[in-house]
Amino acid sequence: MGGMKNESSPSYKCKYCDTSFRKETTLVHHMCEMKRRWQQEKDTGVQIGLRAYLKFYEITQGSAKTKSYSDFVESPYYSAFVKFGQYNVSIRSINYINFTEWLLKNNKKLDYWCKDSLYSEWLIEYLKKESPQDALERALKEMEEYADGSNNITNFSDYFKHGSSHSICFHITTGRISPWVVYNCDSGIDFLANLNEEQVVLVMPWIDPDYWNRKFRDYLADAEWCRYILKEARL
Repeated sequence: MGGMKNESSPSYKCKYCDTSFRKETTLVHHMCEMKRRWQQEKDTGVQIGLRAYLKFYEITQGSAKTKSYSDFVESPYYSAFVKFGQYNVSIRSINYINFTEWLLKNNKKLDYWCKDSLYSEWLIEYLKKESPQDALERALKEMEEYADGSNNITNFSDYFKHGSSHSICFHITTGRISPWVVYNCDSGIDFLANLNEEQVVLVMPWIDPDYWNRKFRDYLADAEWCRYILKEARL
């Protein structure tokens, strides 16, 4: 009698980590780190992390053209950049691209990029430089979203009049409501006048009155444009 033929069992291999499995179902349910990274490619936080990674190479090495998502998932910095991306999503960063550039140009260590103190430091500077058009567009959108989800007001024009002072202070300190808006409408000025001492201390770094008074004098046409738009919006 001839010897029995010894046929090996079929093997199913993960294309990400090369691990082999005897059953296809085991491979389907297998989740290695590389497979997870590829499956999360389209996540917002991952995409922000990828852009930050590319910006890092662009600024520090002069080019990011040779870098791809494949390079990103294999990078030892992948987790740190994705953590930064997810941080921007969680805090609703108002301009993560500018924030990333600021961190790089100021040589901030990657390990510290998710510190709230760095975001606040950047934000105070950024609010002083951004265009009034961008400031108004973001603020009006924030007011509309707040009105849609609030029990206090039904129209965004009542934002400063009847909105929660706690929420509005939070919006100011996170840059969603700019001094371009607060100081250029009657309801915003009245809101500031009615803040308690603790709230004034909280928002002051973001609305520095001395700086913004000078800013409005130097950019009078922009300030008048803001006042016109906000008046039309019944603020």
